[in-house]
Amino acid sequence: MTYHKSRNARMALAFLLAAAVSACGLPRSGPNKSEIFSGSVQRQGDAFVVDVNDRVTRATAIVPAFGFSEKFTRAGQVGSDTIQPGDTLGLSIWENVDDGLLSSPDAGATMLEEIQVDGSGFIFVPYAGRIRAAGNTPEAIRRIITEKLNEQTPDPQVLVRRVAGDGATVSITGSVGGQGIYPIERPTRTLTAMLARAGGVTIEPEIAQVTVFRGNEEGKIWFQDLYKNPAYDIALRADDRILVEEDSRSFTALGATGAQNRVTFTSQALSALEAIAQVGGLSTNTADPTGVFVFRNETAEIANQVLGRSDLVGPQRMIYVLDLTKPNGVFTARDFVIRDGDTVYVTEAPFVQWTKTLNAITGTLNGAATVSALAGATTN
Repeated sequence: MTYHKSRNARMALAFLLAAAVSACGLPRSGPNKSEIFSGSVQRQGDAFVVDVNDRVTRATAIVPAFGFSEKFTRAGQVGSDTIQPGDTLGLSIWENVDDGLLSSPDAGATMLEEIQVDGSGFIFVPYAGRIRAAGNTPEAIRRIITEKLNEQTPDPQVLVRRVAGDGATVSITGSVGGQGIYPIERPTRTLTAMLARAGGVTIEPEIAQVTVFRGNEEGKIWFQDLYKNPAYDIALRADDRILVEEDSRSFTALGATGAQNRVTFTSQALSALEAIAQVGGLSTNTADPTGVFVFRNETAEIANQVLGRSDLVGPQRMIYVLDLTKPNGVFTARDFVIRDGDTVYVTEAPFVQWTKTLNAITGTLNGAATVSALAGATTN
């Protein structure tokens, strides 16, 4: 009789523990499939839950497209011989008289080194006066100086050379081999040439972005597109600012994946399948391959297209559902494009919660048995 009473007590305790475990919330990585679907607009929730198919994939396949406006692409190259404010010139002047205006009897020529073009674009030459240099070539400046001096000394011979070109410069910052200020010279009059002059990019080329600031205008391009499309290799202008930086887009991975983290993009276009692989894939112990969700705030234009409507206004909460167990599920996940700010969430398989419940009950029963044994030993 005592044995049966003890057995019945243990069974009653087991049922009580099962009820207690069921009432308590077991640890888990997030909502399950039924909880997500219960929050859909179709069930009076505030988010549209959409199964991903080929039509949805095409409607949502948006990858940032960068490029330069016509102001950049139609600008001609700066002539390498055109003098700019800030340039430094060197002058050599020969005179056909023993006692010339500038030269002494013992000197064959007068050397005027490092004459800097002022901010207004002018230089000053003795006896020739103030001469406009900016916008002219060295040859044009030579003719102007010769004409000015010819009125005062017979048949002067003038040589003008460009000593330094720090007037026409660009600045390069960011992820390049050498940040700094570089002159626009004959070999470096285009964007790719100037980037090469600065040591090239020091980050992964596929996610490198190049931004050019010119006055109040700016243009951005993928680094790789510079070589795929020669039209993007724009001519540079004085005072252009070039910034090379890594793609800053990211998505968040949660749930039954190999890692739960904020993850940056590793390519210009990232698919759902690649995003899952990037965080270590689905957890083989807990993941439900029928419950891969992508949470996103979608524009009204795309949301209307996806849902076949025309009445939605403003950003819409969208939850895209991917089922990797379908015949074309992997292909669909491969074609579905992940965008900046997306949240990729993988639900746990249903058996996981059952396993957790059983483990909790078993562990509690073992603990209760231990306590009972200790209590019996103390009584004896």
